[in-house]
Amino acid sequence: MFRLGYNTNGLAHHRLVDALRLVDALGYEALAITPDPGHLDPWDLGPNALADVRRWAEDLGLDLVLETGSRYLLDAERKHFPSLLEDAGADRTRRLDFLKRCVDIAAELGAPVVSIWSGSCAGAAGAEEQWERLTAGVDALLLHADGADVQIGFEPEPGMFLETLAGFAELRRRLGGRGEALGLTLDVGHCLVNGEDVVPAVHDHREQLVNVHLDDIADRVHEHRMFGTGDLDLAATLRALVDVGYAGVASVELSRDSHRGAAAAREAMGHMRAALGA
Repeated sequence: MFRLGYNTNGLAHHRLVDALRLVDALGYEALAITPDPGHLDPWDLGPNALADVRRWAEDLGLDLVLETGSRYLLDAERKHFPSLLEDAGADRTRRLDFLKRCVDIAAELGAPVVSIWSGSCAGAAGAEEQWERLTAGVDALLLHADGADVQIGFEPEPGMFLETLAGFAELRRRLGGRGEALGLTLDVGHCLVNGEDVVPAVHDHREQLVNVHLDDIADRVHEHRMFGTGDLDLAATLRALVDVGYAGVASVELSRDSHRGAAAAREAMGHMRAALGA
């Protein structure tokens, strides 16, 4: 059975220890941590920060997953910049260094999965050049993660270079033999944005699933919404995860709701309990 989690990008105004205690009190079984200036900044970690978080999580019986979607951690003005696709090699290296640091952090936390996405290219490179850059970066990250015994989950993200499940399959193909090591982070809301049916997507990718994001979407607009306010069949989605035997973390991602983080986490759990009961 999978474990229900909550992403800290929806608890941006909470101390990390308070976020852990909050989700545990609400009945969650995991926390998906997005390292950012407020939570585990990879370039500003205290000497005992990772040991403390691991101890807190273990004491509460919470699983951990590491996400890498911080908006302005690498650049104070440009959201999600730089990516693995940039024209400047130094920019691509900066993103890869961050991702490798996240793998190292995950290993110290005992978090088995690090989730990534492609980002977009701010320059003028064509599609084939971007594929080559992305493949090279992911290949290097997979090699690093293999040495740390951490799984990489790749998330197709609407509006980025690699948006769809078909794009994920193409990336694995281009990686050759190492592609078998690349898992899938499936955001069920992104399926709705892309016009992909959620339940078949879960079944078709059961062998690649290593991480799941839960959110609702209305009218194919890429805005993560509370369950019940969009087009997601939450009960069918959770049932599909059970049916395929998914045993990882399925975390709620409501990054626009940090201003009401505790209330949103409580409301989301109510919807999921009702859906699981159904």
